[in-house]
Amino acid sequence: MSLTQPRRTIRELPDVLISQIAAGEVIERPASVVRELVDNALDAGARHITLRLLGGGIRLISVEDDGCGIPVEELPVALKRHATSKIVSLEDLESVATMGFRGEALAAVNSVSEMSLLSRTEGAATAFLLDGQTGEVRPAARAVGTTVEVKELFFSTPARRHFLKSENTELAHCIEAVRRHALVRSEVSFAIWHEGKIVEQWRSHPGEAGWNQRLADVLGEDFVSSSVNIDFRSGPVHVRGRAGTPDAARARADQQFAYVNGRFVRDKVITHGARSAYEDVLHGQRQPVYVLYLQMDPTRVDVNVHPTKIEVRFRDSREVHQAMRHAIERALAVPRAQLLTGNETAVPQGKLTADAAASFLSPTPAAPATPSTWSQRGMAFGSDRSNPDPAKAMADLKALWGQADQIQEHTPSWTPNTDKAPAMLSHNENAAQEWPLGRAIAQLQGVYVLAENSQGLIVVDMHAAHERIVYERLKQQLDTTRITSQPLLIPASFAATPQEITTAENCAEVLQQLGLEVSALSAKTLAVRAVPTSLAQGDAVELTRSVLAELAQHDAATVVQRAQNEILATMACHGAVRANRKLTLDEMNALLRQMEATERSDQCNHGRPTWRQVSMRELDALFLRGR
Repeated sequence: MSLTQPRRTIRELPDVLISQIAAGEVIERPASVVRELVDNALDAGARHITLRLLGGGIRLISVEDDGCGIPVEELPVALKRHATSKIVSLEDLESVATMGFRGEALAAVNSVSEMSLLSRTEGAATAFLLDGQTGEVRPAARAVGTTVEVKELFFSTPARRHFLKSENTELAHCIEAVRRHALVRSEVSFAIWHEGKIVEQWRSHPGEAGWNQRLADVLGEDFVSSSVNIDFRSGPVHVRGRAGTPDAARARADQQFAYVNGRFVRDKVITHGARSAYEDVLHGQRQPVYVLYLQMDPTRVDVNVHPTKIEVRFRDSREVHQAMRHAIERALAVPRAQLLTGNETAVPQGKLTADAAASFLSPTPAAPATPSTWSQRGMAFGSDRSNPDPAKAMADLKALWGQADQIQEHTPSWTPNTDKAPAMLSHNENAAQEWPLGRAIAQLQGVYVLAENSQGLIVVDMHAAHERIVYERLKQQLDTTRITSQPLLIPASFAATPQEITTAENCAEVLQQLGLEVSALSAKTLAVRAVPTSLAQGDAVELTRSVLAELAQHDAATVVQRAQNEILATMACHGAVRANRKLTLDEMNALLRQMEATERSDQCNHGRPTWRQVSMRELDALFLRGR
């Protein structure tokens, strides 16, 4: 059998086949058509958009808008490949400010469906209808705006049609495509009809208050009530939106919406930045929920990455990653208890009984346990937090920071300044009205603190709450210290990739701050000459590669931060008040006041909640009151 293939003639492909090939990239399913048509409607200045579907969008997709319309002489041009009104030069492409710009969507859709275009401009005597198959243009009736109808999607490419899912599945994807637009354009109303019945409708809500109402309409009131507002600027990046509290996290990442200059995107930099902000407060593999909008100079982001326009590339991904992370971290740091009184910044000030604070906040002894172990990354520390070894944790901490003389030999206890510490109010009958977490009234089974506030009953897991308090104090204590490094007797060399070489050269200063000294031996070899003191016994090459990989993607400081936090968490778990310890009312109130003043006090170091509110309505329901 001969393996030689006969030579084939090189020839130009027909325009129809070219468009069908392009359609394979742009049009994956009916939802792809919906996304492209709604993009065009928004670019045309529409304020009301109606989507009509049959068969989940397989038999019919119709998008009606009240935008500026298309002049009759431009209708035939609109269906040609690479025809667009959005850009005219390379400069325009490098600073795209519209949703669409590639000029290939309509031509691609027309090549795999029966398509018509009906449009009327302001001042025109009538509307005109263009038949996509024949190219015929004729007068028709319509108000100012455009209607695009797409029938029998993929009828000319039956193989593609076989890959579509059920009508209900395709309908769900179409609704999701519109929902993504609705979350960012609250001033525009959207209506979705399927088989002649309305399935979703979101009315326009202009202004800031309207934006919050749109979030509630699309994602539900629970999302708004269980999320925090974000408005953060970092250099050229402005991040705003809402991020869900840790309690609102879900099993799936199905409520994570990120937008760059008004465009919904899926981007690893943004996703990783958001996830890293939740590392210290999220339990297990739960997924955070958020709707976040990034505004930045269009020249700093490339949207011409993929035909679907859902992927982007940032000029400086690190600045975006850090802005995203810090924006969410700062918003989540405010204790939810403060939000009960509508105050996100101020914490009530008063007097705290020194004896009560000292007795409550002092450490309690615990037996040594399993020593901490290396994580799979070879960088961050892990520990058996259910039975932590404080001595090992302290040794690790001293070695990591090289500050043995500044680290106490036990988890620090403290007595709050009596001029600045919160008031006890343990015997004040109005305490429930004045303090978010209210007035302590009892201790349950040596585990939970019960308190009364204006909303009803507060239940606090005293060990989890105090663990967070100690943890945050330890982090503050070590905020200004510096990582020390230890030179290696024999430098560890390894064959490096071009990316690793480039990263090591560009980030030499950052590596030194992290306790790493890395230099090039040759064009293809790197040498590790020093590592962080506490990591001297680890694999220097594996460590360096891990950090370089983080630096290439994000910020290596996050790796060291995780290592530090693991150690501090072990110490905090040991130093926190243990279960079955009897507390006085003053000690319980001391805990409540500390919680109100401590960042991230709503979750313990493991991401579990530290307190719950039981409202009077919920208590009344338990006893059938009012029925």
